[in-house]
Order: sequence, then structure tokens, then C-alpha cells
Amino acid sequence: MDRLIERVSATPALSYTGRISAINGLLVEAQGPKSALTLGASARLSAGSDASDLEIVGFRGDTALMMAYGDLSGVRPGAKAHIDPEGSVLRPCHAWLGRVMDSFARPRDGGGALPEGEQTYPLKGRAPCAHSRQRLGERMDLGVKALNVFAPMRRGQRLGIFAGSGVGKSVLMSMLARGAQADIIVIGLIGERGREAREFVEDTLGADGRARSVVITETSDTPALARRRAAYATLTVAEYFRDQGLNVLCLMDSVTRFALAQREIGLAAGEPPTTRGYTPSVFAELPALLERAGPGPEGCGSITGLFTVLVDGDDHNEPIADAVRGILDGHVVMSRAIAERGRFPAIDVLKSISRTAPEVYAPEEVPLAKQARALLATYGDMEELIRLGAYAQGTNPEVDRAIAVNEPLEQFLGQGKDDAGSIEQSFADLAGILGGE
Repeated sequence: MDRLIERVSATPALSYTGRISAINGLLVEAQGPKSALTLGASARLSAGSDASDLEIVGFRGDTALMMAYGDLSGVRPGAKAHIDPEGSVLRPCHAWLGRVMDSFARPRDGGGALPEGEQTYPLKGRAPCAHSRQRLGERMDLGVKALNVFAPMRRGQRLGIFAGSGVGKSVLMSMLARGAQADIIVIGLIGERGREAREFVEDTLGADGRARSVVITETSDTPALARRRAAYATLTVAEYFRDQGLNVLCLMDSVTRFALAQREIGLAAGEPPTTRGYTPSVFAELPALLERAGPGPEGCGSITGLFTVLVDGDDHNEPIADAVRGILDGHVVMSRAIAERGRFPAIDVLKSISRTAPEVYAPEEVPLAKQARALLATYGDMEELIRLGAYAQGTNPEVDRAIAVNEPLEQFLGQGKDDAGSIEQSFADLAGILGGE
């Protein structure tokens, strides 16, 4: 009852109402009180329409430009819109663990209604001040041998997984969800295929993984506004658990679909297209979203972020991939050529890097990682000659050694999706391949 009294006391006394004046494509134009028409304000149409939730995304003179979270069928000029100038908030709580929801915190797993917490969190939160944040934490065991050895992570670090379509990034993300050491996992499936969303939760996560996870999903058939909101909601839920002093692993698949949703919104609102049709707001929203992950302020936990990037046409220098790579603390590149020859996860370790690697390696691990990387690079440089039979054994001792260990290294880098490789075991296996103690 006390919580209910607090909620009622916090309810605004004023009610703002506007009216729909026109509909142009994806845009809904509305007129209303100027004090309520603010960028990011939410609106709800009167009963009788399926497209009940909208958001103000821009202005044309005194006219507010809105986009809907649902189908626009049934909306007509003159319909009333009840406006909330405060914008959208969420009220996360621990009871959300094990649940699957949409970006409005409505259940999508067949369970009952989700309870609400006492504290409100803005959907578009701000990253903590850079100088009030903690430093990165200790090294994390990711459960994937290739990453533990060649792209190690610390708590609070943000890493991007860059891959084309069908190369296996979703499977890699599932391995990380089950094998990485974290208190809580928050998973955002942005624009995911409807079939894969249920399979990921039931088959990939499993009962144990789901018990410590919150899954926010908006599939590819939902409007752009809902897909963008799912990305914001993922970070908002992660921030709640971070503020409880917990170490959170935030997995988002994918940042590219968030950028595509923002581009669709920007173009509809009248923004000029720039590089490859992306609007300026896309490159402003990306750092605002990704910087929310990371170490929390003193006394809080951390958000370790793993964000997938779907590179357009396998071009790892396309605008979104290039922008995200410059924001994050490292990148993991997945190669279609490696996937085609049957090695999974198809991580190209020579193109993958963690910016914190020099700080996390133990002294005895540094020579092993360097030696393995050098041998893989040597074999890669000579691969065509070796396959053609143009290289004569004994010509170069370093190439001879690279040929000798290439197959064992490839087997080492391959890993089944149900297998887990600890940091200690990964380096012990690598030392055995390279002839170490």
C-alpha cells in the first residue's frame, strides 16, 4: 500500500491532450500544448486504435512529428493523443530474472505480468561521468578459448563482435552467455528473426542460463521505434543491476540493427542522408548507447558489454562497423572463409584485438600468445604457396614450424558450442602445442 501511495503521489496533476492532424507515411503529425510537446515525449492514442503508443521524434514548425510503436491502421485525423512530456521510463526489479519481455517490459514468455520496482530508470539514460567511474576490474573468463588467449577481457570492458550474416556470431554469443563469469546477464535481441528468438532462450540459454538472465526482444517485423527502444531498454535494465553492486554481462545482437532503426526514424523525420544513407543522428546515438556500458561509479558494479555488429557485405570498414570499432575497447572479427572450411567459432585471431590485453596477461602467458600469433601469421602469409606445393620443406625453419603446428592450432581454436574452456586450460593446451612446459 505504501508503494501504491507513492506512485499515486508521483502522478502528475496535469493531463496534456493533443490531436492528430495528418499522417504522412510513417509519420504522425500532431498539434497540442507547446509545454507538453518535447522531443522524446511519449503519447497514447484514445481507445479504438491498435497504434496506441507513439513518440515525438521531431518538429515541423509548431507541429510535432510522431512515430508509432505499432501498426498505424485505424488512426484518423482528429484522434486524441494523451501526451506525457516526461518520456519513457522503466521500473526494473530482481523478479525480472528468468523472464523474456519486449521493450515495454511486457511479458513475451507466456508468464504473468512483470512486477515493477520502486525506482524509475529513464529509458535513454546517460553514461556516468568519466572521472567518477571505477577502473576496469579483474580479468574475466569468457569460456571461449580463442578469446581467452587472443582477446582477453576485463570486467567493465566493451568488446565488439564483427561478422557478416551466417558466419556464426549468434552461436558465439550463446557460448559467451553460458560460459562467461558474471552475476547477471542482460540480453538484447534487436531485430532478431522470430524463429531464432525462442530457440535462443529455450535451447541456447537453457534453464541454468535463463535463471540468471533477463531477455529483451523486438523481432525484425516490429516498427523501427520498437527496435530502437529495445536497445535502450537493454542498457536500462543492465544499469539497474549494476547499481545493485552486481557485475552484469550485457549481450546485444545487434548494434547494426539499432543503427538501421535509427536511420529509418531519422529519414522519416526529415534528416539528410549522409554516408551510405545513414543520418547524422545515427552517429550521435551510437556513442550515447555504447558508453552506458562499462564500470559503474564508486560503490556500484559494472556492465561488461559484448555487442555484435553485422557488417554490410562483409566490408569491415563500412560506416557502422568503423564507428563502433572506434568507440569500443576491442574487436573480434569473424571470417566467412574460416566458417566455410568448418572451423567454429570462426574467429580470425590475427584481426581481433583487445585493448586491455597487455594489462591482463600473466608473465608466462605473454610469450605463448605472441608465439602462437606469429606462427599463425607466418602460415597465413605462405598459405597459397603451401597449398600449391610451391614451398620446399626446409627452406625456412620458421615456416616449417608454422606448417607443423598449424593443424593443432586450428583444432585448438575450434570449439563446440556446448564446450567451455577456462583460461588456465586454454593456456595449458596452447603450451602443449607449442612445446612449452
